[in-house]
Amino acid sequence: MFILKTKLDISKKPFIKFMQDIYVWDYLISSPVKKAPKALEGYQDFSGTAEATSTTSTSITNQQNPLSQFEIRDLLILNIPLLNNLHLSITNITEYLTISFLIITMLHSMTQKNANLYVKNWVLSKECIQDTIFSIVTNQINKTSGQIYFPFILTLFMFILINNLIGMIPYSFSTTSHFILTFSISFTIVFGATFLGLQKHKLVFFSLFVPAGCPLALVPVLVLIEFISYLARNVSLGLRLAANVLSGHMLLNILSGFTFKIMTSGIVYFIVGLLPLSFIIAFSGLELAIAFIQAQVFVVLTCGYIKDALDLH
Repeated sequence: MFILKTKLDISKKPFIKFMQDIYVWDYLISSPVKKAPKALEGYQDFSGTAEATSTTSTSITNQQNPLSQFEIRDLLILNIPLLNNLHLSITNITEYLTISFLIITMLHSMTQKNANLYVKNWVLSKECIQDTIFSIVTNQINKTSGQIYFPFILTLFMFILINNLIGMIPYSFSTTSHFILTFSISFTIVFGATFLGLQKHKLVFFSLFVPAGCPLALVPVLVLIEFISYLARNVSLGLRLAANVLSGHMLLNILSGFTFKIMTSGIVYFIVGLLPLSFIIAFSGLELAIAFIQAQVFVVLTCGYIKDALDLH
């Protein structure tokens, strides 16, 4: 018998096959005739054990991965043998977007009734939100013509805010942490603002890329810079929202796992773990504030992009 000193990863199939061969060879060398069937049984048992170990280690790794909370999973799958085997599925992001839509609809319908004090308080809260968004729209776009964009900006604010707050609930799913959603919204907004500018100013809209009072020799360079900056709005608007939500949730996940391991190690460590636990509670309050701030920043920038397209400055 010999000792293998090389450090190998047992989750790799080449290593499993290598150890299977060692097991059979070592068992047969002592009695190659009588023990051959049992050796082959051991060969199969070792294979099953190794595969189970590999699966278990992979499962543990996925549970410890802070990014596993953002994984999009299929809840309902429908395969249609049409159009090259069309695959339709309802995922968890679809589920939570539907929940947010129902919550927004319910909150809006509550303002139509004044049955009790709770509803009246919500009506007052919604009026405060509407006044805030209305002031943002009138100050950023225009006090007269900018009011027609108020319903869109208010809906956008409520959508982002409700989805941010849903993501703060433990064991829920944060839709605004996914770039596919935030980029879809940001690209649509910038494209819509560009369409408004072209519809109002026609070809004069492209004067937006020429800074006022710049020397004629620098116009090609400055136009290129302004054009790249304009295209970057598509990415920066969605990236800012998703990156802030994603980083906050990841940090809370890591700190929570670290604190849990400390507090479950003994009574002394439980007392010591109260310090990081208090930090997690404080950071959760900060994340709650960020949920409101990011929704407001998103609509402020949206109003700014609409103003640039309408006024060309």
